[in-house]
Amino acid sequence: MTQLYAQPYNIDAIGFYFTSEEEFQERSNANRDRFGQIVEEYEIQFIDGETIDAELARAFELSQCNFGEFLESSENWNDDQKIRFVIAVAECGYDASIDPDEVEIDIYELDSLTELAEQFIEEGLFGDIPDRLRFYLDLEAIARDLSMDYTAATIAGRRIIYRCG
Repeated sequence: MTQLYAQPYNIDAIGFYFTSEEEFQERSNANRDRFGQIVEEYEIQFIDGETIDAELARAFELSQCNFGEFLESSENWNDDQKIRFVIAVAECGYDASIDPDEVEIDIYELDSLTELAEQFIEEGLFGDIPDRLRFYLDLEAIARDLSMDYTAATIAGRRIIYRCG
């Protein structure tokens, strides 16, 4: 379960923890500063949850305006959708209103661009290369060429190679 914290911008008020939009509404409606005034503005902070959800919160640029959408996404999306969203928004510059299933990004869970080069050769991306010639291929050079289009990132402990569409 993802736990967030509402830190008031008002220095005379005390914040609170919450795990749902409803809980936030209840607590914020009852929250008063030391002068009895209603507290209206909060900084929303990610406190506890899965590592991938912390990455998702960063990509969302978590705020009082979007924490409900974030909570819904963290609960309903699988890890692959979350990774797609994080890459699309945080790395490729997409707007946070995107649907991660409709973003055109090539994603490979590999440790290096050299592994990606090997995979592309195996898949025949460079055409049919006879086995006797594969030993002469410079995988490091292919990996350097791939680095013009592909980037490596670590998201929630997973090594990801991606290309923005």
